[in-house]
Amino acid sequence: MQIGVPTETLVGETRVALTPETAKKLKSQGHTVRVQAGAGLAASVTDEAYVAAGAEITDAAGALGSDLVLKVRSPSASELPSLKPGATVVGMLNPFDAEGLQQLAAAQLTSFALEAAPRTTRAQSMDVLSSQANIAGYKAVMMAADKYQRFFPMLMTAAGTVKAARVVILGVGVAGLQAIATAKRLGAVIEASDVRPSVKEQVESLGAKFIDVPYETDEEKEAAVGVGGYAKPMPQSWLDRQKAEVAKRVAQADVIISTALIPGRAAPTLITAEMVQSMKPGSVIVDIAAGKGPNGGGNCPLSEADKIVVKHGVTIIGETNLPALVAADASSLYARNVLDFLKLVLNKEGALHVDLEDDIVAACLMTQGGAVRRK
Repeated sequence: MQIGVPTETLVGETRVALTPETAKKLKSQGHTVRVQAGAGLAASVTDEAYVAAGAEITDAAGALGSDLVLKVRSPSASELPSLKPGATVVGMLNPFDAEGLQQLAAAQLTSFALEAAPRTTRAQSMDVLSSQANIAGYKAVMMAADKYQRFFPMLMTAAGTVKAARVVILGVGVAGLQAIATAKRLGAVIEASDVRPSVKEQVESLGAKFIDVPYETDEEKEAAVGVGGYAKPMPQSWLDRQKAEVAKRVAQADVIISTALIPGRAAPTLITAEMVQSMKPGSVIVDIAAGKGPNGGGNCPLSEADKIVVKHGVTIIGETNLPALVAADASSLYARNVLDFLKLVLNKEGALHVDLEDDIVAACLMTQGGAVRRK
């Protein structure tokens, strides 16, 4: 199989879908690996490193014209004409982008969106959402620490004692848990909130306090359990109580990291404009959901995608691609996810084999034979 890896063209996307480590493994399996010149530079990978791993360096047309194209993001409109009809594309293709999937189908491409993999034990090694969210949670705290004009840990000095920063984490998925762990390492006092009661033990095991909001009805309890590892929209009655409880913590917080996302839906509003007004001057919000909420906001309506703004004396960070700010490690983890997925769709002879009896393959298959196959 001829495998191509083009340079990502999306503005701000610094990751690459293949590293020398995974290129060497694919080469050992008999595949021809072609990497566009400079594809890995933003992720601290040189062309020489790829060549040493057995890959060939080519131009954009050479990479995109391969039988199997590995991407981080979905091919752009300018890239689609360079892809061969019948070729296969693997990447984070956004399963909820109906127009984008139609374009891939119209280009006669077989495509797999890795974000659509089921949240099962067997799929963990190819779970791109988790590998990249883990990095996002880490980077969110580091950005908050950079913008926060005080220390994170408590310090006892000759000039007096400095109190530890109070950090509130909203949404305790993979990103939220990593944010808790990172903030804890920096010495902060941490509280966390999530709609799923099952995460309370995880939160407390990392040294944070869980903001508990009791469930009053069976409907609330059922929604809180979630589906397939994802949160479900909660009833308004519970949301109202949670909002009041979180508002108290927000007013006392120095730093807030919000990570709440529901696949295929707008990000829920967790930090209202009124809450921001209640915060102390100099406080920091990192809204990982920026750009995915109503009217272009995120978990906070005052967030602005890919911008850092100051509202009511509070710095609000709306970076939408945090993993791309840690491109070397993000690419390394992503490339391993891709490599593990390829084991499911490439047979021993190195040819494409789409086994729809495999739940992971079936879930990730987006387009085939000129049609959108996503269920």
